[in-house]
Amino acid sequence: MAKVRTQYVCTECGGSTPKWAGRCPSCGAWNTLQESVIEAPRAAVANRFAPLAASGGVQRLDEVVAAEVPRFSTGQEEFDRVLGGGMVPGSVVLIGGDPGIGKSTLLLQALAHLSQSLPVLYVSGEESPAQVALRARRLGVDGSKVPMLPEIGLERIVAGIESEKPAVVVVDSIQTLYTEQLSSAPGSVAQVRDCAAQLTRLAKQTGVSVVMIGHVTKEGTLAGPRVLEHMVDTVLYFEGDTHSSYRLVRAFKNRFGAVNELGVFAMTDRGLRGVSNPSALFLSQHDKQVSGSCVLVTQEGSRPLLVEVQALVDTAHVPNPRRLSVGLEPARLAMLLAVLHRHAGIACFDQDVFINAVGGVKIGEPAADLAVMLAIVSSLKDRPLPRGLAVFGEVGLAGEIRPSPRGQDRLREAAKLGFSKVIAPKANVPKKAIEGLEVIAVERIDAALSAAWD
Repeated sequence: MAKVRTQYVCTECGGSTPKWAGRCPSCGAWNTLQESVIEAPRAAVANRFAPLAASGGVQRLDEVVAAEVPRFSTGQEEFDRVLGGGMVPGSVVLIGGDPGIGKSTLLLQALAHLSQSLPVLYVSGEESPAQVALRARRLGVDGSKVPMLPEIGLERIVAGIESEKPAVVVVDSIQTLYTEQLSSAPGSVAQVRDCAAQLTRLAKQTGVSVVMIGHVTKEGTLAGPRVLEHMVDTVLYFEGDTHSSYRLVRAFKNRFGAVNELGVFAMTDRGLRGVSNPSALFLSQHDKQVSGSCVLVTQEGSRPLLVEVQALVDTAHVPNPRRLSVGLEPARLAMLLAVLHRHAGIACFDQDVFINAVGGVKIGEPAADLAVMLAIVSSLKDRPLPRGLAVFGEVGLAGEIRPSPRGQDRLREAAKLGFSKVIAPKANVPKKAIEGLEVIAVERIDAALSAAWD
């Protein structure tokens, strides 16, 4: 038997090297080289590398016919929001998340709704037809109209799509597929890259919408080569704790909608249900005012949300005080503490500081700076913030409060939920007053601290 030859392929850039190294020689990424079998040359397959569309030579953009196409509603308002308003014909969506978080459940519910008006196809490479039927019965969806193809061979899947001619195809999951043109095992870098590329090409040529479920690594990123995320149109991630009844779906890439759009779902015995008022999930219900709590008006995609930011400042009993941030950027915490000391005269160098965003939401925008600092001061001085107060604003190194995008939407959301006072950057103050809402404009952090307890 001939000896199997292997090489090491980078999951970030796809570069290869004959020997393992800690750092990829092509892109410089660390710990990304994975062993892969060197494929023997095989006969070319017709249309494997066919163009996405018929080429008519060089064309000017004003000569290209690009009409708006209607979107498919998945029956889940929150899912449609994350997709940018619905599913686009010919689009390729990649959705990832931890095992058991609800990826297959959400897509089965969406297919059951779409099957009432469109031809669909569910390709299962991980579960048997009996397991999928039991889930459909448990969810109470009409699964009789959802055709299912239990297959992992890419060539047979493509043949099934061409014969059934569905409008929407769900592939569960891309890591289980393999093509006969490669000899490596399913899930390898080469197999995942080639199978995803052929499904993407099929979607662009035929106009069928393809939704692929992807596995995630222990770091929470999508398994497989990074080029997988580049070739698809939309990348969605499930967030949240599997032990919680709430799930968050965030768009990290979307060619047909807003990036960082957030959908909030509740896991029930009948499947995932959209949450109409997600701000209520991220606000704790306290019987009385407590110190260390501040309400932040954040922006997730096109949706403003109110999130409670909690801080706990306690005397450190070790030489190096601890700094821990959950749901917020940990790197900004040390910077905010330094700004608080330099420009407000409040020192925490001998204190342990813990920050948490309630509800498991992850906030990455700098507009959370002001809420974090007010929560820290509130916990340190054991002085609760006034009831009905919400804040937002980015804090600079010079102690200035910088404006945040879409400030008007944030203010209207706070007023809609019954908040009577908002501390905001001066540049975000509306020209026309909002009924029932007092907007306090601040330019520096010391002025914000004074306004909070005025």
